[in-house]
Amino acid sequence: MPPPPLLGLIRIMPNDAKTEQELAILIASLDPKLDPKTYVFCSRPKAQYGELTELNPIACILESEGLSLILENRQADRNGLSYDGRFRRITLSVQSSLEAVGLTAVISQTFADNDIPVNVVAGTYHDHLFIPERFTRQAMTVLAGLQSEAFASVNKRD
Repeated sequence: MPPPPLLGLIRIMPNDAKTEQELAILIASLDPKLDPKTYVFCSRPKAQYGELTELNPIACILESEGLSLILENRQADRNGLSYDGRFRRITLSVQSSLEAVGLTAVISQTFADNDIPVNVVAGTYHDHLFIPERFTRQAMTVLAGLQSEAFASVNKRD
């Protein structure tokens, strides 16, 4: 597996040493946590935001095509909702700002370089990565390598 491209991506950011350092520190502090549950993405064409709360979605967004929900696959199955694929959630425990520059770009690029699909959902405090089930182990390994490389990079600077 090739090393994650952390340093290359940092170089394309604005020439701001403070921003580069903050990104490196965020990546060195990822601390990814794998949720034991399996999730699916479902869409309800005529539903509106606030409906379907009985399904206990962990996230939803109103799109022009309808209400998209992320919920446990068991809930979708119990309620006859169709979906295309099962996903595992990896939560990045690092508390990053919603205005942090480059964190999800580095992760997305690293996953792309390793042929791992990822759907990123930002919460107020954490980013959540939804990975197709079959890529879970590989994704966790790649994140550990990325964090380790960033940690070494940050410690070299001190």
